[in-house]
Amino acid sequence: MADSAFMQRVLRHDRVLVVSGLLVVVILSWTYLLTGAGMMQAMGDMLMPMSMGPWTLGHAVLVFAMWAVMMAAMMLPSAAPMILLYSTIARSKAATGELVTASGGFMLGYVAVWATFSLAAAALQYVMEQSALSPPMMETTSAVLAGAVLIAAGLYQWTPLKQFCLRNCRSPIEFLTAHWRTGVRGAFVMGFRHGAYCVGCCWLLMLLLFVGGVMNFTWIGGIALFILIEKLAPAGHWIGRGTGVLLMAWGAATLYSVA
Repeated sequence: MADSAFMQRVLRHDRVLVVSGLLVVVILSWTYLLTGAGMMQAMGDMLMPMSMGPWTLGHAVLVFAMWAVMMAAMMLPSAAPMILLYSTIARSKAATGELVTASGGFMLGYVAVWATFSLAAAALQYVMEQSALSPPMMETTSAVLAGAVLIAAGLYQWTPLKQFCLRNCRSPIEFLTAHWRTGVRGAFVMGFRHGAYCVGCCWLLMLLLFVGGVMNFTWIGGIALFILIEKLAPAGHWIGRGTGVLLMAWGAATLYSVA
């Protein structure tokens, strides 16, 4: 009985717990990035990229960690409404006796998808550095590649796949109604599936980091803010399409300047 009463008190305060947990993770993630993410060194009053040298196992792990933390910092704020709604529904189902898990399982599944994406991004960074297309932790040195990525990102904003993934990201109630599962594994699977929709929605936007600079905090913050607006604003899907037009124009201007 004592354990049951304790769990009821925890469930009544789940929203505060979830919000606090999200804030802690996001704040720690941004702090890690702003202090250099292990990839920068202090030179006077500025942070400058370190001389990387060969890609050892330790360096590869550090780059992967940097990408994983960056994805958490950029994506968790826009995922907060979904996580909070899951917490609310889980609490109501727990009140009727149905077995559910804490929101941590859902969030863990969501982060796991972006960790997988981070592994691919770290591998792409390795390929670009080895091909002399990008100095360590900075933007691509190829204007042609930059222009192509900008055009591709702009075009993708108009594709049916992008719109399908965005609808699932923008409609928490519909997603949870269609995909609800119980238990620890169910919460993880739901978070993983929602994360997969978010990756499908944003993966090309994340590749723009190679255009503006992987450790360019203004660029990182701008992309994160755009993703937040696209997901949560009432006209977010039209804002996304309009931004796609601007990206295509920017990419075309970049290629034209090379020609």
